[in-house]
Amino acid sequence: MLQRLRAALRLLYAAFLTTGVVLVIATVTWWKGYSPDFSLPFRKRWARHLIRSMGIRILKKGVPPRFPCLLLCNHRSHIDPILLLTEVMAFPVSKAEVEKWPLLGYGAKASGILYLRRESLSSRGKTLADIRSVIRNGFPILLFPEGTTHGTSGTGPFQRGVFQLAAKEGIPIVPVALEYPDKRFYWLDHTPFASHFLQFFGQRRISVQVSYGPEIRGEQAMELLEKTQTWIDEELHQMQSLIASLPD
Repeated sequence: MLQRLRAALRLLYAAFLTTGVVLVIATVTWWKGYSPDFSLPFRKRWARHLIRSMGIRILKKGVPPRFPCLLLCNHRSHIDPILLLTEVMAFPVSKAEVEKWPLLGYGAKASGILYLRRESLSSRGKTLADIRSVIRNGFPILLFPEGTTHGTSGTGPFQRGVFQLAAKEGIPIVPVALEYPDKRFYWLDHTPFASHFLQFFGQRRISVQVSYGPEIRGEQAMELLEKTQTWIDEELHQMQSLIASLPD
């Protein structure tokens, strides 16, 4: 009961905080136009404060990139992007449905998010062009190449488009592995966000492992994909071995 009450209070606070941040970013963008020099640092402070308020401690390994690159991570839960945005001022790629959310959709876009409609070839082409533009302007892109969350010990199938872009444009890839204390925190079905959060995010402290890998470059898309996926899978195996060795 106590954990559920704690989760409910965290969820209410997250909604209040996020709405305020979205209003500020949306207002500034409407008034002065979009400025990543304002929006990205402001969003980073929001992400750090939000994660702390949720009782989450990030166990970080490696160095987050400070240069334009493709930041490619395995996908476990709805809060994965927020965890990484505490460290990197990147443009995440999100599903297009988010853009339709009242106020939040506009605010998210104003904070620096690219929307993708995966079932549309024209949308995928436009998103790849936007990714190229963001990289050329000096900012990283955050993307989950599995396309959806996975609960297997390793990664699911990777989509090839972004690797083809990286090979063609000579864009560096930085792989990221992310793992939760156990599978209860994975968001794998159509359970509503609030229901899942209330059920599992009421623990006093939650430790999440995030590992940033080495820069990967190459001219062959499939070689880039295999190197990226192999590194993430091996890192996930190490994380899971560490979790299994800890006392209950």
